[in-house]
Amino acid sequence: MAVDTAPKSPLGVLILHGFTSTGESVEALGRPLEALGIPFSIPLLRGHGAPSPEALRGVRWRQWLDDAEAAFEELSLKARRLVVVGHSMGALLGLNLAAVFPGRVDSLVLVTPAFRLVSLLGPGRPMHFAAGMLSAVFRKWNLKSVFADPDSASCKAHYEWAPTDAILSFFELVDHTALLLPKVGCPVFIVHNRHEQTVLPESVALLSEGIATPQADREILWLERSGHQVFCDCERELAVGAVVRYVSGRLALCQEPSIVNDVTDL
Repeated sequence: MAVDTAPKSPLGVLILHGFTSTGESVEALGRPLEALGIPFSIPLLRGHGAPSPEALRGVRWRQWLDDAEAAFEELSLKARRLVVVGHSMGALLGLNLAAVFPGRVDSLVLVTPAFRLVSLLGPGRPMHFAAGMLSAVFRKWNLKSVFADPDSASCKAHYEWAPTDAILSFFELVDHTALLLPKVGCPVFIVHNRHEQTVLPESVALLSEGIATPQADREILWLERSGHQVFCDCERELAVGAVVRYVSGRLALCQEPSIVNDVTDL
């Protein structure tokens, strides 16, 4: 069997989509990252991208994390360190990867990290105690797609509904990730919306209070008009440009001689 002797890129980018969404929701990042000449991957998480949301029934958050870890390991064959870009639930998975692989995650780009949901049934919300009881009655929850500018939306947002058991497992991921935040100390770039109907802005405060990342290694960009699907809505060019500039900056740091030597020694 032939052995791949090609040198690794100093940096790669793993892009993780959100709950009930697909790679289409984040694919706007692909071409600009390709222009940087670094490897990237947009894996499809278990139960997503199927003709019917029924594909999510019975799928649990640890399977989504398994998929993210498998993609992380595969991309690590091509790059010494990885930037993990996660949208919504993908941001939660990215934080898990940073806690598990602290020496291999270069940095995180967390786009609308889903810690506090608009839904009153979500973790930390007033009616969260009733979520389990409602699941005994309702086998699916309808999902509403909201774009700030529907006429200019560049992709389909997500499934139109989701099985209740998958939603409850997503809630478990939120709680699990919150406990891991003190283990996250890598550089972090947060992109969040001032006004949307899925994730509350207070998610940023919860994240900022929990992570161990030094203040000097934290950045945040607030979008003023976007709905939850940042890379498909009216400010997508701003969001994509900001993420690619951040990755470009991390790439420049990784290419400095002292950084390259440190990484080689890992």
